[in-house]
Amino acid sequence: MTTPIKVDIWSDVQCPWCYIGKRKFESGVQLFGQPVEIEYHSFELAPDTPVDFAGSTLDYLSERKGLSPEHVRSMLDNVTNIAAEVGLPFDFDRVHQTNTRKAHELLHYAKAHGKQIEMKEVLLKAYFVNGEHVGDLATLSKLAAEVGFHPADVLRSLEEGQYTEALAADIAQAEAYGISGVPFYVIDGKFGISGAQSPETFAAALAQAVDSA
Repeated sequence: MTTPIKVDIWSDVQCPWCYIGKRKFESGVQLFGQPVEIEYHSFELAPDTPVDFAGSTLDYLSERKGLSPEHVRSMLDNVTNIAAEVGLPFDFDRVHQTNTRKAHELLHYAKAHGKQIEMKEVLLKAYFVNGEHVGDLATLSKLAAEVGFHPADVLRSLEEGQYTEALAADIAQAEAYGISGVPFYVIDGKFGISGAQSPETFAAALAQAVDSA
C-alpha cells in the first residue's frame, strides 16, 4: 500500500464505548499491520446537557432515561468491567457530567495544529478516569497544555468559538451518513462500522477496504 488507508471516526468525549472502541480499534490496527490515517469527528450524544450539571452520571442517566438508580448502577458496573478488559480504569463515581461542545471545539483546534489523536486520548482519560470537568474552559486549556499547546491561545479559541462551524460540519456529515450512535467508523469513505467491535473485526474491515481499493 503506497498511502495509508483513511479512517474517519465519529465519537463523543463522554461516550464510554468510544473510549473502549478506541482501544479495540488500536489493537485492530496492530493486527492489520499497515499504516492507518485516523481523523476524529464530533458527535454530541447529549447536546442539551448543562455545562454544570449538578449531579453524578448515575443521577443524569436515571433522569434522562427514566431508569431506576439500581439499574443504572448495574449498567455502569458492566461498562466499567468491559473497560477494564482493555486496560481502562473507568471511575464513574468521579465523572463530571457536562456538555462536551467545547471539548469538541478543542479537538478541532488540536486537529488544525496536528495533535488531534493525542488530544483525544487526554480528553477521554480526563473524563472517564480522572473526573475532570471537560466542559470548563480553564480545565480544557490546562488539558491542552499536556499535549504542548499554549493555554492562553486555547482559551482564546474556545471563547471566540473559532471552531463552531467545523463542529457543525461534523454533525451535519454524521446526519448525512445516517449515523445515530457512536462510535462509528468510516473506512476509506466506503465501509461503515458501528460500535466497539473486536480487534479482529476492525482488522478484517481494514483488509477488506484495501482489497477493494
